Amino acid sequence: MSDITIRTEGRAGRITLNRPKALNALIHGMCGAIEHALDRWRDDPAVALIVIDGAGDKAFCAGGDIQKLYDTGRAGDFDYARQFWRDEYRMNAKLANFPKPIVAFLHGFIMGGGVGVGCHGSHRVVCADSQIAMPEVSIGLVPDVGGSLLLARAPGRIGEYIGLTADRMDAADAIYAGFADHYIPRDDWPALIDALCRTGEAGQIAGFAQTPPRARLADWQADIDTLCAGESFGDICRTLSQQAAPSPARTQAEKLMPRHSPLSQWATVALIHAARTADTVEAALTHEFRFTSRAMEHGDFLEGVRAAIIDRDRSPNWQHASWQDVTEALLARMIAPVAPPLDLISKAKGLHP
Repeated sequence: MSDITIRTEGRAGRITLNRPKALNALIHGMCGAIEHALDRWRDDPAVALIVIDGAGDKAFCAGGDIQKLYDTGRAGDFDYARQFWRDEYRMNAKLANFPKPIVAFLHGFIMGGGVGVGCHGSHRVVCADSQIAMPEVSIGLVPDVGGSLLLARAPGRIGEYIGLTADRMDAADAIYAGFADHYIPRDDWPALIDALCRTGEAGQIAGFAQTPPRARLADWQADIDTLCAGESFGDICRTLSQQAAPSPARTQAEKLMPRHSPLSQWATVALIHAARTADTVEAALTHEFRFTSRAMEHGDFLEGVRAAIIDRDRSPNWQHASWQDVTEALLARMIAPVAPPLDLISKAKGLHP
């Protein structure tokens, strides 16, 4: 059985992630297959739009399949992961810049690499069981696959909150934060996909969309903006320690943030702020790669994966015991330019940063 099925149905190019037993986790070959399909369909007049979904009931895509990344990294091979991220990020950029509508059906878990496949589309559909997250800080990475840009574009300081806590967004939160567009019950998806394939018109979505529930993040917005207003992770931590009045947002942040890599959290704030300033997917991916390309050799990635995925003891031994132990000099080294730089142009048809 193929890990990904790519075909045309009527007026639509169809991509289905097809590893349901692995929660459709993204492997290297799937990135290339998606990229090649995008290249084929970009100028094909028979393809009016693209529909992306995931097989099974549990997940659209719960992230990247990091077992091989971990195994190669433990063996001292850091080049495999760097090449994987180069190819994945190039695919993410093509999705974000695709000139035709991309309709992504996001059910179950959509995390990390799944956000990179599903949340750069022009029409992102969620349902009652959708759970979207950027949990990279929990394994010693940073929100990547262009996720720093999505976080930067979220209302106020919602992006900093989601990136630092790795908190999950339900369908209503995802729409509010700008990770999704349309709330449609999953029972209606087959009929909508049929209409999209038959007509090639993304406007079909409007006839199926329903009003989403009230977003928790909307109620928390003011508190989050206060808590996460700092210019650095250190500023945010100091604000949290000085806040006397309890609130749901503060309680959740204080519960989740201490679990994650302090180095990754420092870099996450810096990358979100950089993405907010540049406001292009190319800049976001370039800055993300600077950190991820160093994360195995110099960061907390291998230890984070060990604790969360391999041994599952949930007790990572981070390089830094607290946010106060990360120096500005170390952060600067982790997000400095790399050689060779990430190339999103020569192999990415039609991209103009």
